[in-house]
Amino acid sequence: MTTDQSVAIVGLGYVGLPLAIAFVEAGLTVEGIDAHHPRVAELAAGRSPIDDVSDERLGAALEQGLTVVGPDDAHLATANVIFVCVPTPITTSKDPDLGPLLNAATLIRAHLRQGQLVVLQSTTYPGTTTGPFREELERSGLAAGRDFDLAYAPERVNPGDPASASKDVPRLVGATTATATERAAALLGRINDQVRPMSSPDAAELAKLLENVFRNVNIALVNQLALLCERMGIDVWEVVDAAATKPFGFMRFTPGPGVGGHCIPVDPYYLAWRAREFGFVDRFVELAGDINFAMPRHVVDLVAEALNERGAAVRGAAVGVLGVAFKPNVRDARNSPAADVIALLRARGADVRYHDPHVPAFRAKDGASLESVALEELLASSDVVVVVTAHAAVDIDRVYRDADLVVDTVNSSAGRATRSRQVLRLGAGWSGV
Repeated sequence: MTTDQSVAIVGLGYVGLPLAIAFVEAGLTVEGIDAHHPRVAELAAGRSPIDDVSDERLGAALEQGLTVVGPDDAHLATANVIFVCVPTPITTSKDPDLGPLLNAATLIRAHLRQGQLVVLQSTTYPGTTTGPFREELERSGLAAGRDFDLAYAPERVNPGDPASASKDVPRLVGATTATATERAAALLGRINDQVRPMSSPDAAELAKLLENVFRNVNIALVNQLALLCERMGIDVWEVVDAAATKPFGFMRFTPGPGVGGHCIPVDPYYLAWRAREFGFVDRFVELAGDINFAMPRHVVDLVAEALNERGAAVRGAAVGVLGVAFKPNVRDARNSPAADVIALLRARGADVRYHDPHVPAFRAKDGASLESVALEELLASSDVVVVVTAHAAVDIDRVYRDADLVVDTVNSSAGRATRSRQVLRLGAGWSGV
């Protein structure tokens, strides 16, 4: 079997950049390609735009021969293997948007040659690799399985957790032929200790969706439980912590203001959309996604309840949002529930500002552009503070010491000194009652 030595990677975000560096560190020749020219310039200068790759590690990879270029300067024809690591978002109607993926396929098609291996990594619905992605590539006149190899090998990156891109995390791969599967597995085996071959790209695509839909469904379950606990006067956080003491048959998930990032809020709709094409309506998966999408509106209702406690209304209130990244300790704000929370508060007439040490500028769902203000300024000027994302870099003790009124959506107040009816907690009600 051919030993592949040169790799091209289309898309240098949270998935593509760690992959590129891993291959460089394994001794391969790597060209990274990204359509966003400011990102190309940033990477070429040795500045990493993602949390999981340090500037030092990026710099070392550049010294080892990693090249970073835009599409017009790419040398795709010289690569043995081409990986595609581009976003797969959803439309406003929650249907799959394969635009970025098909644009990548179009770019590759113009340079595709016999003997190459093309590997799709983007999370998508079963049938994408062997359907629209393959069809676009084969407009080159070359056929998958005959002239070039085609495989699907899903990413398993967890932003904010560098270990998720390590050699210890098993990889899945399924290709259009057994030979292509073996070839792709051999290549991935150079950067992963364990590679699991699968029967087809479709099976690998569905396995990846299952991983993320599993999380979405369980988050929806505890979010529903949190709403019930508020009505029953029970602390959902105490309940979850108690259930998590069971050493088998239970996995701990926690409620919150919604779900964010590039996968969890999106993937259920990829699966539900594909299921409808087979005459199957997956109400369970769709409902879970809808529950999580509705949580920002509930957060705004909690803000209204908290202000009402002080005889105030949302309209005209100064509301400070703490944290707009989609999860703690990362700078990634894609699909963050904070975007909806801020837009909904603004729609009710609130004056909204935010503080996030990792996200200096942020765009709300209504299109409003905001810039992060200092924590002390936020605390001093807000009638109520809403904790959406509790970063380790934020002085949370100071928040509860200085803020007069707080809506805590992530249980950041647990174990901290709070005053009676100072904190309204999602899923638990008022503190100090």
